[in-house]
Amino acid sequence: MITRRSLLPILVTFLADLPRLSIGAVFRTSLAPDAGMLFEYQQPTAATMWMRNTLIPLDMLFVDAQGRIVNIHERAVPQSLELIAAAEPVRAVIELNGGTAARLGIEPGDRVVHPIFGNAS
Repeated sequence: MITRRSLLPILVTFLADLPRLSIGAVFRTSLAPDAGMLFEYQQPTAATMWMRNTLIPLDMLFVDAQGRIVNIHERAVPQSLELIAAAEPVRAVIELNGGTAARLGIEPGDRVVHPIFGNAS
């Protein structure tokens, strides 16, 4: 991930098929500090997420087709059924431990480098 300040390597679990997309962080009791989950959509989508059966707070980064973070929902509340929506159609959502975006200075407009965005080798 490239922020305005630095290059941040984050190891993501890649979730691209429907069964894995629907499971995500469900029932996890922890996530490594430098890890996350990348939910890929085959085409830009008006993505919505929720925290049902998710036991840890998460930051959700909504990423467009060019790899630009369009919005961030910080510290999503465990077990909440509130829908958390992308500000515009996105190609992916990245879930990180709650508070990670603020701790690392990740902001909307920062870029994610990954092959699905066509910006990594």
